[in-house]
Amino acid sequence: MALFTDIDAQVAVLRDLFGGDVAVDELASRMSSFSGEKLISAVAAAAALVRSAERIGIVGAGIVAARSRREAGQDGLAQGRGHRSAAALIQEITGSSHADAQRQVRLGQSILDSEASAGGSNPEPVSDADAGDGDDGGTHSGTDAGADSDAGEDHSADSASGPDAGAGPSGVPRAPWHAPLSAALLQGRISPAQHDAIQRGLGHPIDDADDTHAAWSAAAEHLIADAASRTVEELRVQARAIRDQLDPDGAERRFTERYERRSFRTWTDADGIEHGRIEFEDDGAAWIRAIRDAALRPRRGGPRFVDSAENRQAADLTADTRTNDQLSYDLLIDLLRAGALADATTVFGTRQAGVRIVQVIDDTGAGVSARTEDYGHPIPGAAVDQRICDTGAVRVTVDACGNPLDVGREHRLFTPRQRVALAIRDGGCRWAGCDRPASYCEAHHIDEWARDGGRTDIDRGILLCRHHHMQLHHGGWRITRDGREDFHLHPPGGRPTIPLRPRAALTAAWAGIDPPPKRFRPAA
Repeated sequence: MALFTDIDAQVAVLRDLFGGDVAVDELASRMSSFSGEKLISAVAAAAALVRSAERIGIVGAGIVAARSRREAGQDGLAQGRGHRSAAALIQEITGSSHADAQRQVRLGQSILDSEASAGGSNPEPVSDADAGDGDDGGTHSGTDAGADSDAGEDHSADSASGPDAGAGPSGVPRAPWHAPLSAALLQGRISPAQHDAIQRGLGHPIDDADDTHAAWSAAAEHLIADAASRTVEELRVQARAIRDQLDPDGAERRFTERYERRSFRTWTDADGIEHGRIEFEDDGAAWIRAIRDAALRPRRGGPRFVDSAENRQAADLTADTRTNDQLSYDLLIDLLRAGALADATTVFGTRQAGVRIVQVIDDTGAGVSARTEDYGHPIPGAAVDQRICDTGAVRVTVDACGNPLDVGREHRLFTPRQRVALAIRDGGCRWAGCDRPASYCEAHHIDEWARDGGRTDIDRGILLCRHHHMQLHHGGWRITRDGREDFHLHPPGGRPTIPLRPRAALTAAWAGIDPPPKRFRPAA
């Protein structure tokens, strides 16, 4: 659909929902009278309208950057208006944060590079230093700082411009690897935030070979297809996990860099209050998450308990007047006091914390990739070998799609080993848009045990967090699966079914055993 045709269509939908024009000061009262379905339709149409209009601003930001090159001096578009960079000019025009303005410039450059490779206009690309202010290196403010950066990583390659554009080693013109992202953004299939999460998460290809660029492009396509059912935060994690599968040497380097940055410091402010700051390396961060999740699981939507004593403890924790942050603090202090002799039932409740690592091994016994079971953070091979020496390993055999073997109908409940297999295959709650980790999930039989004669087989089970498991059973939802194809979620009321796609990083892990990056090839 043409851009302004799309915009007109969304405006027409909104006019129809509101019954014509509406005064701004009547907006809240008018929308408060909408039914649930009408309200959702209005929000969806407004989001689609914003996304359509946002494309104009993004492309414009890229062109502003191209006309604000440093070598242009005061004749540059931004410099001529008193700004040091294109991002600063965009920030003034839009009233957005510096991080958002930089993202618009980045995405605009990406689109221009892609169009130039396809034979369109070819404005000269801009370096990261030109796009940013130069004084802060593109530092993000607010929550973006933690979400968009990997500690110790070089983000100089995050710009769309780079060695991937132009001709390949053979001299034949080649589209940049991120061209699928630009196309998906212009077509409205992904949002700017999703585009940025995927592109920055994947980083740049490790070399200039055509096969390498094809692998990165295929990874981008894979993540684009997954974007509709993932949050931006989870999409960013998936992109980084796939990057580490494609670039294991770089994964080892980034792991080591994060380890070298580990630190803990305290300071006292003017009011005499002691503060602390910790920068975690990967293993320590995984342990802290596991400890916190084990202790606060009932407060954070963890699985229901069968044992009466567990139920009482969960109820007591839920009724506790302390905030989650206060409970986390008290837990940490208890751990420090108890040290290595901590009593598990006193500190953790009925489930002791632990970090489970999932490693993909090929037929030769060589490790292909590894990640934490909860949250899916990639782990380099050396760290996995160290963990195996300390705790041992459990082998689970799967097919090329990650499906473990069946175990029959002998038990009503899934066994602990089956739960391990479900966690390996699903990676957490499979409900569309949910990012709850595997340890927060319950195993659901898609075929009812009594009504359908359902088997307690891995193929007929799926992980759901407590909230979505209860919603499915009590809200008229159901899940089906044809053989070993994708699971499908059926909403009540005959609404369209929703495919429950596996996480992109997991399907990439099962996508073959050739050495990276050839392992992740585009579909024929």
